[in-house]
Amino acid sequence: MTDRSTFEAAIAAALADEPLQLALADVPAGFVAGRQRARAELPQFDRLRRTARDIRDHILANLDVYLETFEANATKAGSQVHWASNGEDARRIILDICRKAGARVVTKSKSMVSEEIELREHLEKASLDVVETDLGEYLVQIRGERPSHIIAPAIHLRVGDVAKALRLQHSHLPGDRELETPEAMITEARQVLREKFLAADVGITGANFLIAESGSAIIVTNEGNADLTMSLPKVHIVLTSLEKVVPTFADAWPLLRLLARSATGQALSAYTTIVTGPRRQGDGEGPEACHIVILDNGRTELLASDLRPVLRCIRCGACMNYCPIYCSIGGHAYGSVYPGPIGAVLSPALGGPSATAHLAEASTFCGRCEEVCPVEIPLVSMLRKWRMRDLSRPSPTSRKSRALLRAWAILAARPRAYRMAARLGVRVLTTLSGRHGRLRRAPFASAWTRYRDLPAPEGRTFQEQWARRKRIDRAEPT
Repeated sequence: MTDRSTFEAAIAAALADEPLQLALADVPAGFVAGRQRARAELPQFDRLRRTARDIRDHILANLDVYLETFEANATKAGSQVHWASNGEDARRIILDICRKAGARVVTKSKSMVSEEIELREHLEKASLDVVETDLGEYLVQIRGERPSHIIAPAIHLRVGDVAKALRLQHSHLPGDRELETPEAMITEARQVLREKFLAADVGITGANFLIAESGSAIIVTNEGNADLTMSLPKVHIVLTSLEKVVPTFADAWPLLRLLARSATGQALSAYTTIVTGPRRQGDGEGPEACHIVILDNGRTELLASDLRPVLRCIRCGACMNYCPIYCSIGGHAYGSVYPGPIGAVLSPALGGPSATAHLAEASTFCGRCEEVCPVEIPLVSMLRKWRMRDLSRPSPTSRKSRALLRAWAILAARPRAYRMAARLGVRVLTTLSGRHGRLRRAPFASAWTRYRDLPAPEGRTFQEQWARRKRIDRAEPT
């Protein structure tokens, strides 16, 4: 977690990081364009969003019932269900399972919940060899970083960064090997990871959804690494959070149709795997034991608050892809496991508002995140709530902000004075811009003009233009 000053410093560093800016420039060309194509190919896309929203709201209103149903059916299927009230509980449960299995090597597929509780670091401290098997996660692991995006952990890296990381990590391979193309890098990572898959004693995955009617977990990936992680070791551990439960497969289907389209622009991800318990008699493969660890970690309190709709999230990352702030600073600047608009709402709820409420200021309130959310989370209003709560806490920044807001309120309550001040401000800014129509410097706007020009007003206030238009309309013959 970052405090306000650290966050501001991280923003400045990200904006000045030219390689990062080049990497972030690819986000609209990839994810955004893909979602637009997928949406155009599915005429009922918006209707599906409303359906998904209603399904998620129904689940959250009846979460206890579906969790109990899931536990009963998962147990019948042979899984062992564990409840973790916080990250410490979850880490303890999982480490205990690994020790009882005599594990030395643990493979892991991508899981934001595991990042949330710092699971890999905890297992490594216990002398376990823990390897991320998603390629992006593997890259950030060997670089000693956190994921910078929910679905694309290494989106901040360029080709040269990846090649350098692989050469440093795989020093046992020939130093003169060709490693300049994505294909060569993927081949090398696959060969190294294959040895880990075969040696693993325990495999840990997340779960996109838990199906109450059958006790199953649905796991969605594009690389197939999760399938190897769950099927080759003798023990499979599913780590997920309690809001991921869904009543039936029929209820999961609209969510799956929206998830891949919103995340990567695919109709469905390459691998959508349903896991129900451990290997049964007659099965050709699969683990001997399946453990499902369901994490609360503040979600019960969130469920009872006015921020409950944030628990609808299906972790598609679309809000990040469309956010002008995220696309300017990347994920690491947030200092939080969950970056972007969803992170700015969720992180204070899970980690404590005193530590992360300032993340809500990383928003223009343009509403693009809300427009593309597949489950229609009202992100803008939630960000506004965190800003209000942050302003209510005593601090030098909040005192200054409250003073400025009071001054604006006094002016706004006096229409004549407000109009005069607006006219004066427009005239001054128009004069300062000269014939270029843009301001390279402006009073009280240095944070903006340090990185970009500020468009100057066009010469009249909105009220003046509105009054002029009304006069023209009245003068025109009917």
